[in-house]
Amino acid sequence: MARTRSFVFTGGSSPTHSQFPPLTRRDLLRQMGAGFGSLGLAALLEGNASAVPASPLAAAQPHFAPKAKRVIQLFMPGGPSQVDTFDHKPAIRDHAGQRPSEVDRKSLRNTKGGLFPSPFGFKQYGECGKWVSDIFPHVGQCVDDLCFIHSMHTDIPEHAGAIMMMNVGHLQPNRPSMGSWLVYGLGTENQNLPGFVALSPRAQPRGQMANWGNSFLPGAYAGCYVNVHQMRPESVLSDLRNQFVSRDAQRQQVDLLRRLNRLHADREQNDSALESRIAAMEMAFRMQFSVPEAFDISGETQATLALYGDSEYAKGCLLARRLIERGVRVVQLSLSINDYDIAWDTGHENIEGGHAELARACDQGIAGLIKDLKQRGLFEETLLVWGGEFGRAPTSEGQKGRDHDHYGFTTWLAGGGVKPGFSFGATDEFGLSAVENRVHVHDLHATILHLMGLDHEKLTYRYSGRDYRLTDVAGRVVHEVLA
Repeated sequence: MARTRSFVFTGGSSPTHSQFPPLTRRDLLRQMGAGFGSLGLAALLEGNASAVPASPLAAAQPHFAPKAKRVIQLFMPGGPSQVDTFDHKPAIRDHAGQRPSEVDRKSLRNTKGGLFPSPFGFKQYGECGKWVSDIFPHVGQCVDDLCFIHSMHTDIPEHAGAIMMMNVGHLQPNRPSMGSWLVYGLGTENQNLPGFVALSPRAQPRGQMANWGNSFLPGAYAGCYVNVHQMRPESVLSDLRNQFVSRDAQRQQVDLLRRLNRLHADREQNDSALESRIAAMEMAFRMQFSVPEAFDISGETQATLALYGDSEYAKGCLLARRLIERGVRVVQLSLSINDYDIAWDTGHENIEGGHAELARACDQGIAGLIKDLKQRGLFEETLLVWGGEFGRAPTSEGQKGRDHDHYGFTTWLAGGGVKPGFSFGATDEFGLSAVENRVHVHDLHATILHLMGLDHEKLTYRYSGRDYRLTDVAGRVVHEVLA
């Protein structure tokens, strides 16, 4: 079986019997919208778990023993250039301006120029001797904790489709996101916070809600989006607090609704559609108190704040640590430094200026996150995933830019059961195409699920007459990167 629990969503009818008043329970719930969120107090105040159905977000057993318990995806929308970040290719400089057969691919529409050497220097870091670009000095100091996959490839060199492939496993925004699949399979460890939280400093990545949406999975597994720019803990989410009803008044409403629930239970059992709405409102009530605390970084030490740095993305990295520390299963943190939804796409015009600026925005925060997780004993049980939807060609577009490259690019993993200080796969000598141990996005997803204790072929959901899964009908676990 794919899961230890199942959900069947059906409609229900409201019986009418003479001994009950004309106003049905469902009618009353519909009319009491302002106090609906208070329903979550029922279990908290009376301590009677048997009267409340199990939460769809309750922690579930994995298929096998996991290496990691939680995931932080450090998403880089727009296509960071592998040959300017973590895939050092000195042969490009040796053949600058030339167009060897390895890079003469017609499908690279705007790469009519020759090989374009990286404007950045590279140096070796760590005991593993990994070559890293000068724009990532802080991450470079962490290479002995990182597992690089240099042979990633995907289906198309177009942002919207490739972003969907990376985040939902399909070119169209009509499937559940990876984070939703993980929460569906595993639940979450904190019933007072969402199981999946998506963050960005400013702009949402292209595709917006589809990147963290639940699609046809039940709504409980959808991600919750938070923009961390000028964030105030008390207003992280809109309409979080009930400004019309006091807590005491909510208590009175809960007592009334609890009695009505018991009456209704005698007449009609298994009204799961209504119970799913109740579960959502329970979460909404509990979030009134847990969300502001989780997003309030004022209690962090100066040493911790200095470790992460002061960029907006660094703040997002710190919030990601605070969320997974409190039991959130999945955090997606997308990079943006302005209102552009595919930040790294500035590589078309200006690799040197654009990539340097973006790296400055995230380099220290990412390294700070790694070091902080290690200090707190969370690193080994947390899987970090860094990368964009594709990479950049080693040839030039114009004089200073690079076009998209879906034939070969770099992703790195850290913590959570992967080999530290390790590099897997390779592109050709110029960094354009994956030629050794090629890894498709489906393979990456299968590997992430495996590290979380889930078999990607068994984690399925029946919808519209067929069983769906994150990896569709493909994918293999890349066992070579597992520790």
